[in-house]
Amino acid sequence: MPWFRLRRLTSAPWVQTALGVLAAEYIRLVWHTTRFHLEPADIYESAKPELPVIVTTWHGQHFLLPCLKREGHRAKTLISNHRDGAMNAAAAKRLGVDAIRGSGTHSADFHKKGGVSAFREMLTALEQGYNIALTADVPKVARVCGLGIVKLASMSGRTIYPAAIANSRRMVLNNWDRTAVPFPFGRGAILAGTPVRVPRDADATQLEQARLAVEASLNAACARAYAIADRTQGGTARG
Repeated sequence: MPWFRLRRLTSAPWVQTALGVLAAEYIRLVWHTTRFHLEPADIYESAKPELPVIVTTWHGQHFLLPCLKREGHRAKTLISNHRDGAMNAAAAKRLGVDAIRGSGTHSADFHKKGGVSAFREMLTALEQGYNIALTADVPKVARVCGLGIVKLASMSGRTIYPAAIANSRRMVLNNWDRTAVPFPFGRGAILAGTPVRVPRDADATQLEQARLAVEASLNAACARAYAIADRTQGGTARG
């Protein structure tokens, strides 16, 4: 089949939905067959008074993020308007997380990517009691926290909780964000980084400080998560 016909087929809404459902069920398989170490062990109880919160991770480390939601939690996630976004949205929906479509960017075409409307949707969702999950780095600029997430925290008054999920069995792709595809039947680690709180009236200097704090917290959480999953540091897995 010529590549353009295959691309047209995979772009069809029903195909995107079907692929999303398959992806969601694969994520469930990984989640339920991996023995995870949770750190801090009391993170759900300690974060409870601050709900709803903003949960963030790096691009390429996000596959299992919807599985962090607990019973009674309501959550929405920011998903790109890219062609593959419909598949990701279908997967998130299957896992009980609603999608807000839009993308972050460092350039001046923020409005063209649906960024402004998505930002407003996230603010509204937080006001309505939804937790928001999104990647801290914007497309093509891996491991550099954007200002969008700290502005969201400032305007909403909600706390940012950096998170990292690592699997011992994984395949790392050679792409811009070094996507880590998790495999089932292994060890894993779920790490909550140091929460970041941004003043409602934060000025440019405070926003930059918060941005750097999110970046540092995520990097530390990722390093610790992979060290535990790969058994280079201690951690007791849960059954």
